[in-house]
Amino acid sequence: MKDKIIVIVGPTAVGKTKLGIELAKAFDGEVINGDSMQVYRGLDIGTAKVTPNEAEGIVHHLIDIKDPAEPYSVSDFKTDAAEKIKEITARKKIPIIVGGTGLYVESLLFDVSHGGEAQPNQAFRQRMQQLAEESGKDVLHRKLTEKDPEAAAKIHPNNVRRVIRALEVIHETGEPFSSYQSEKVKTPLYDTLTIGLTAERTLLYERIEKRVDLMMEAGLLNEAKELIETVSEDAQSIKGIGYKEFIPYSKGDCNIEEAVQKVKQHSRNYAKRQLTWFRNRFDLSLWADLTANEQAMQQVFQAVKIHIGRD
Repeated sequence: MKDKIIVIVGPTAVGKTKLGIELAKAFDGEVINGDSMQVYRGLDIGTAKVTPNEAEGIVHHLIDIKDPAEPYSVSDFKTDAAEKIKEITARKKIPIIVGGTGLYVESLLFDVSHGGEAQPNQAFRQRMQQLAEESGKDVLHRKLTEKDPEAAAKIHPNNVRRVIRALEVIHETGEPFSSYQSEKVKTPLYDTLTIGLTAERTLLYERIEKRVDLMMEAGLLNEAKELIETVSEDAQSIKGIGYKEFIPYSKGDCNIEEAVQKVKQHSRNYAKRQLTWFRNRFDLSLWADLTANEQAMQQVFQAVKIHIGRD
């Protein structure tokens, strides 16, 4: 039998963290973080990381497990989260995965690879391009051969752009470029109840903007400055919304108001992409708008009871 798990997904600022805690309290569960930025220590305000007070005693896993300069890939998350599911299940508790990073959650739930969907990393591409120009295309291709011989066998050394993309995928995801198959059948790995949270678009955007304002009041600027001073612009941690927008400000290229507006804009855009991702890629068990009425929460609780076999 497959392990039973609960998954809560949806856009930023929609209430995923709070629901995860409520379900864990009601059904003796533990939360596994499914957000790519909350794994980093020190990135607390900008990632809306759950505080001890908010957690209400509920155990949260895969939070604060990496230093900001360290990489953390999709495959790393899949391995770590799968291990946590085993541990939690062995304790007769319910694993509850909470997060909005679609690639992470999908990699955990299904037997799929996301190599072809790695986000572009311009700094990495520039370094690889420079390596090809200074040392030759063959050096770059040998680098790919060492990391992914199957991909190297299919990509000609003269196709520098494709070689760089393959190396970029490996760098960003930790997975071989050759492992990606766009039409790969998604095989479920768990007995999953997947809850998608949503909200009316205007209200969601209002919540996002208010949250950014509260983050600024709580010290987001100082948190971002410390990160910018600590890691390189190529680090995965600094690519997160709420941090990368302050890089131009730190260089004197924009004022604080412009930086904050960028955080809000990027957060709204991200929320839209998240909703599209989960609607198109996930066969969700149910969608719930917890901002609309109390009945939505009752429906969620009823679905969980049925899923885990409780009256």
